[in-house]
Amino acid sequence: MTIRVLLADDQALLRATFRLLLDSAPDIEVVAEAATGAEAVARARTSRADIVLMDIRMPDLDGIEATRRITADDALAGVKVLVLTTFETDELVVAALRAGASGFLGKGVAPGALLDAIRTVAAGDQLLSPIATRALIERVLNRPDPASGQQVPGMADLTDREREVTQLVGGGLSNIEIGERLYISPSTAKTHVNRAMMKTGARDRAQLVVLAYETGLVSPGGQ
Repeated sequence: MTIRVLLADDQALLRATFRLLLDSAPDIEVVAEAATGAEAVARARTSRADIVLMDIRMPDLDGIEATRRITADDALAGVKVLVLTTFETDELVVAALRAGASGFLGKGVAPGALLDAIRTVAAGDQLLSPIATRALIERVLNRPDPASGQQVPGMADLTDREREVTQLVGGGLSNIEIGERLYISPSTAKTHVNRAMMKTGARDRAQLVVLAYETGLVSPGGQ
């Protein structure tokens, strides 16, 4: 199946560069481009894209708000947003994930890694660059009193296995790695992840990672 991508970046040269790279992959196709956040939202509604490759710094409407509008639109329920930006600060990482982004990468990412990131997000998994992950952890470390997981709606409803899986998701493990760690199949791991997302209200794995850290279910520097 071909992954349909919408490129949203205010720099025409970067869009052209990304288009050349993405169109060179046999399983990825660029179906539309947008130069502003508002245009990205509009094109997402008409292009039938699977993935929006979203810049943050754009005129008219920034990438965070554009992401929020796309992920909040029921008509675009299947559309995933992968944020690609020069700025990998903790505020932007958290803001993007809270807005519903399924991934966060720096523009310095290697071409092959970008193609793999698009495939990862299209498959329903979260994707955070190492810098973005460190920024997220640093934000949690700076919190004087992280919340208890039992105080968050839905967290108390998790089974022991679902809590264990959520901890591993927070540690950055994939379904395959979780399966190997817990001696279960990847499909079973995915089922537990999906149930944890449903109970906690997390839109995707990226938001489950944020929740795991912000509630104290995962401790920075260890699980």
